[in-house]
Amino acid sequence: MTRTRRTLLAGAAWAATAWGPLAAQDVPPTIVVASKSFTEGVILGELGAGVIEDARYAVRRRRELGGTRVLFNALVSGAIDVYGEYTGTIVEEILADLSLESEADLRAALLERGVRMTNSLGFNNSYAIGLRPATADSLGLVTISGLRAHPELRLGLTNEFMDRGDGWPSLRRRYGLAAGNARGLDHDLAYRALDAGEIDVMDVYTTDAEIAYYGIRILEDDLSFFQTYNAVFLFRADLQERAPGAVTALRRLEGALDEARISGMNARVKLDGADESVVAADFLLEELGIAVTAADVTFGSRLWLRTKEHLFLVVVSMTLGIMVAIPLGVVAFKMPRTGHAILGAVGVVQTIPALALLVFMIPILGIYAPPAIAALFLYSLLPMVRNTHAGLSGIAPSIEESVEALDLTRRARLFHVELPLASPAMMDGVKTATVINIGFATLGALIGAGGYGQPILTGIRLDDFGLILEGAVPAAVLALVAQGLFGITERFVVPKGLRIRRAA
Repeated sequence: MTRTRRTLLAGAAWAATAWGPLAAQDVPPTIVVASKSFTEGVILGELGAGVIEDARYAVRRRRELGGTRVLFNALVSGAIDVYGEYTGTIVEEILADLSLESEADLRAALLERGVRMTNSLGFNNSYAIGLRPATADSLGLVTISGLRAHPELRLGLTNEFMDRGDGWPSLRRRYGLAAGNARGLDHDLAYRALDAGEIDVMDVYTTDAEIAYYGIRILEDDLSFFQTYNAVFLFRADLQERAPGAVTALRRLEGALDEARISGMNARVKLDGADESVVAADFLLEELGIAVTAADVTFGSRLWLRTKEHLFLVVVSMTLGIMVAIPLGVVAFKMPRTGHAILGAVGVVQTIPALALLVFMIPILGIYAPPAIAALFLYSLLPMVRNTHAGLSGIAPSIEESVEALDLTRRARLFHVELPLASPAMMDGVKTATVINIGFATLGALIGAGGYGQPILTGIRLDDFGLILEGAVPAAVLALVAQGLFGITERFVVPKGLRIRRAA
């Protein structure tokens, strides 16, 4: 190596050492801003994302990620950086075991978990109990206490409200209400059920646009049960060091909203059909002078994105499933005693409700695609293990005797005789598992995994049948396409003679 070349290399190394960290510092970190799966939560997420983008940070949005526990755990784990929350929810649900008495206590408890909180955004969105005016007038109901005299009333309560510490269990105890007629419903569906007369009483958020739209009568909280739920942003404590400008930007929203303004924004989305990003962009421009361009996403681009996400979940889970299920089916056939345990285990997994199985995966794998893939993988096992075992067990004894006479090795016997003969049943198992996974993969949207479930969830929230179809129809088409592709694949996997016999 010449002296000149050595000098150039040394200079390059010095430059990389000296300028590399500085260059890295010039690239702002990407901030993950998430939101709960209701309209106001999504609006808050868009507002937070907008001010952070104005501060020259890249933002990744995670809209409609789930409920309180999912979001807070994701924040603590570092899966997200920011999301909108309510002080009453933090005190009464997230940190209920601490019995916090002051805001200073609240901030200290959050900091112990690596989380910080902004000041109030300016509005209180508390819970309330509502019913149709006709029901209230006919029964003379004015206060929540009045419900004690009418245990026959049907209560449709938000699923989260049914179980949380500041929800139905505590409300029922405080007011001495009957427990029999309460059932959980999606919040948006509950409004429609109340309007249709399918339920009599529901919980509402006090800034909901539907309260005025449906003319719902709010009962007085005469025992002062419901706390103050000031809207705030929670963010990771290390964000102050990683992206101080992002934290400063979030604080621009402190005190910027009131109940009337946020209710109006909710109404534009829920009643007028405006997109949350547009509503948030309009507010930021009018109130803070921040120009944010709302993303103009076409139907084609949305469909392509959701298709890629859905295919990823299904293809990865099925690939893993095939790699595990086929060998398990073979073991179950070759070792009958072990086989009973294997078939029993995969059968038990299949009995677990899909949503519950998905939730069980979150503490282990976090959010987004990994827990969804794990749950889909487990659900794919039973059809493939069972059909592999059934196909091998269904081989005629006469064929087994003929194979014995050929004196083949166990490996040759398995791969050249038994598996080919069992291939029609095995293909049916793979086909069944794939169709099941295509349907169940829509649940992945509940934890941010995307896919066709995302427009379905948004459509339910916004009462938009078109959005529901935008997810449901492609999922059905994908299942049909998958079945057609397996029909083609069968020609290459299943021996010709078995195909002819099967067709006959």
